[in-house]
Parts: sequence; structure tokens; C-alpha cells
Amino acid sequence: MGWLHDGHRALMRRAREESATSVVTIFVNPRQFNVAADFTRYPRSEERDLEICAAEGVDLVFAPGVDEVYPPGFDTVVTVGAVAQPLEGAARPGHFDGVATVVAILFNLVRADRAYFGQKDAQQVMVIRRMALDLAIPTEVIACPTIREPDGLALSSRNVHLTPAERAAAPVLRRALVAACDRWAAGERSGDALRAVMRSVLDAEPLADVEYVSVADGSTLAELDRVDGPALLSLAVRFGSTRLIDNEPLGNDPRPAR
Repeated sequence: MGWLHDGHRALMRRAREESATSVVTIFVNPRQFNVAADFTRYPRSEERDLEICAAEGVDLVFAPGVDEVYPPGFDTVVTVGAVAQPLEGAARPGHFDGVATVVAILFNLVRADRAYFGQKDAQQVMVIRRMALDLAIPTEVIACPTIREPDGLALSSRNVHLTPAERAAAPVLRRALVAACDRWAAGERSGDALRAVMRSVLDAEPLADVEYVSVADGSTLAELDRVDGPALLSLAVRFGSTRLIDNEPLGNDPRPAR
């Protein structure tokens, strides 16, 4: 959605390495914002974004206007089922309808062999994969590792809205995830215990307003009583008016990268 950062650069580089032609789509999608003010204040600079794409050697940039994506009379919504319902789906009703609809449109317009998304938005990747599979869209959806600041904060276009104090507090998201991963690596398998670990770390930060913490099945995103297979730790936290999310898969590697 524009306001490109080093996380987006990493996606571009991966695409360049694996493809003869790379395309970046830039579109701030009004249909995935639950609050109109969030859409209005979302950071934008097409000139800046085009400079970044050029510096990364991108072959094409597709930056359509709203009327090109949603022409007059547009009246179709793509709704993904169970995997879109919990977590971000519950916190932001209608959000994934907007995501699935616009990505289906962009996939059909660009017709790329592969599309690259950041793991930071893990549920979004799962929703888009489900949508592409169910609608027989041949574009392969590839998840790339989350890119982080040196203090662990996941890169996000929304980080620009953090005040200095909020920015200093925001790495608590990563600390909470790492604490739960460490407890899991030490043998803890109780979902409630792992959720409590994350919440206790977050509760120690006065500026962190916790929206949810989750220990969910890695395929269905159903909350787990016990972690006996692949799982996803995730959380959503507000700092003032800025809402941040992050996650960490639990799988074969017992220790997350710091």
C-alpha cells in the first residue's frame, strides 16, 4: 500500500532474484480500512515510492487510481471463510473482505507467476493463499521473513505515526513474542501459559494498550489449549492512535531470531 520501507525492498529483491520481470503494485485500498480517518492518515508519497522501486531495479510499477480498481457500479466482494474470522478478522470486521477483493483484482490484472508478501501479516498471507486457491488464481503466494529494526520492531508503514516515546516502547511486541518462544523452547505447551507470558511482558509497558494475544493453530488459527504442532504466536497492540501487529511461528526451530 505504498510508503515503502526496507521490508518492501526485501520483497522486491526476492522477486528480482527469482523472476525475469518484477512488478510492484501500489494501491492504498479504501475497502480494507474500518475507520475512514485511518485511510485518510495512511502515509503516502508516490514520488518517494517510485524512487525506491527504481533504486531496487523493479521493471514495472502499477499504481492505479481508485476508479481503475473499483469502476463505477462496482458491487462485488470476495469473502474468505474460517481463516479470516479470528484475530484481525474479529478485531477489524470487513477488513479481510477488502483485502481479498483488492488482491483478487490485482492478481487478475497483473497475472504474475508469484506474489511476495511479508510474514509480519501472517494471517493476511493465509487469507490470500486461501482466496487464490479457492478461486483458481494461478499466482503463487510466497511469504518472506519479517524485516526488523535493530531493536526488534517489525518494519511497518504505520511506524511513522509513533511519537518518540511510543517508538521507544514499541519493541515490547517483539520482547513478548520472544519470551513466549523461549518458554515454549523450554518445554511449555500450555496455550494459556504462553498467552500469559506475552501479556505479562506487554503489561509491564505503560504505553502498550493490548488488543489481543494469541496462540493459535498454524493452519486454522483456532486458539490452542495445548501446543502439540505448528502454531502461530501473534498480538495486536495500540500505542496512542497507532495500532501495531506482530507474530512468530512456532515449529521446528526452538529459538526465534533476535
